[in-house]
Amino acid sequence: MDRLDIKFLALGAAIFVVGISLGIYMAITHDFQLAPVHAHVNLIGFVSLSLFGIVYKIYPELQRRRLAKAHFLLAAPAAVMFPFGIILAVVAQNPLLAIVASLMWFAGAVLFLIQLLALAFARGAAAGAREPLGT
Repeated sequence: MDRLDIKFLALGAAIFVVGISLGIYMAITHDFQLAPVHAHVNLIGFVSLSLFGIVYKIYPELQRRRLAKAHFLLAAPAAVMFPFGIILAVVAQNPLLAIVASLMWFAGAVLFLIQLLALAFARGAAAGAREPLGT
């Protein structure tokens, strides 16, 4: 198996270290111009990627699907590119990278939603729609 759960979690943890480092840097320099970058690094990079990894760990059948691989191929680079795009938007008034990365992120989120809906309907149909998601 490709272990997308571990890939999402490892990337999330790596980005978490970057987010913490940026927060410490901003605190030391008392320059909070990049606060939106810090917030997006932690929310998209750490929280969202880690949540994806946890879901794929709990439901391993999801990570065997092609949509899971496409989700990772969209979400992983978008999570890295998006903070740099925000930096360019804030510092150089050039939002193009942020726009591209946010659209990639959105597409990945849609794939993740499709994955979860497929799981919910498959489990609901198999259990006569009595079994809630996750049981």
